[in-house]
Amino acid sequence: MADALLPPEFSALEPFVEDWCLDSEPERYAKRLSSSMDEIQEFYDATMPRAEEAIQYLDKLPLDDLPEDAFRLLKLLYSLILMSFPVEIWKQPYIPDTGTAEFALKIEPVP
Repeated sequence: MADALLPPEFSALEPFVEDWCLDSEPERYAKRLSSSMDEIQEFYDATMPRAEEAIQYLDKLPLDDLPEDAFRLLKLLYSLILMSFPVEIWKQPYIPDTGTAEFALKIEPVP
């Protein structure tokens, strides 16, 4: 049997790991821009109800020494944060009225 991708409590989210467990903010942002609102909404609807539970789970672990399954869960939460704006505010993957503007993250929020 293959190793679990996520902690057992979050196994229902494993179908999202391949597409949404991304290593960097630029990758997450590119994923947002290349995804349809249906895809973003599906990820959001599955993940958001489990977000608080996931945060509580991760808070019990050492941030600088997370097991791989927990680190993947953290990266899913990072993607959820970036996808929450299109779902909750803009109703589209792009930031309205920004044209070709872009931003670069200088510090990546990882352990």
